[in-house]
Amino acid sequence: MTRAGNEVYDGPGDLPAVLPVFPLAGALLLPRRVLPLMIFEPRYLAMVEAALSGHRLIGMIQPKVDAGRVTVAARPPLEQVGCVGRITQWGETGDGRLTIGLTGVARFTIVEELATTTPYRLCRFDSAPFAADFEPGLGEDLVDREAVLSTLDAWLEANAPQIDRSTFSEAGNEALVDGLAMMSPCGPREKQALLEATTVAERANLLVAITERSLGAAGGPTGPLQ
Repeated sequence: MTRAGNEVYDGPGDLPAVLPVFPLAGALLLPRRVLPLMIFEPRYLAMVEAALSGHRLIGMIQPKVDAGRVTVAARPPLEQVGCVGRITQWGETGDGRLTIGLTGVARFTIVEELATTTPYRLCRFDSAPFAADFEPGLGEDLVDREAVLSTLDAWLEANAPQIDRSTFSEAGNEALVDGLAMMSPCGPREKQALLEATTVAERANLLVAITERSLGAAGGPTGPLQ
């Protein structure tokens, strides 16, 4: 069961078969975590308005990375895996923009992109391969928590010693790992790998490896966590 605001989703069958998709490089959404977004392009303002008048669901996905670079085009090819999010927070800025908070529900694979007259893109998708996403905390007992916190300590010491470690150490394993993964300023390719990690333990191991590699390459002053 995944709760997103006032809505509860028990499994893939609770999600519609077609959703609007929001291609955004470097954005990572994971189940039960919240992704804040500022919406300003007319096509995505229309997408959000349409979602708010219906099921409030949007598919977050990255444009495909080609030779280490994100494809720049009006309709770039998309990665195969994204995450469904429900708009659980929204507000108007007074200058035509919208602020929203997307709460992750479950990951999905794109089945096909549909021809549409809407200014935003619509895709048929399948969440069945990620049915485990509807079970909060599944497998989190297998996370090497000390490795995650130790790597976090190394990053904080090098980059942000003023941040209180207890903010992170009090979180459960799933919230800790997925929250840090979403906060990571690593590149789109690494973000996609974190998204596609099969389990939270696998994601934790990958996050530790990315952070250690970045700290080593940068000599400490920069890294993939913020």
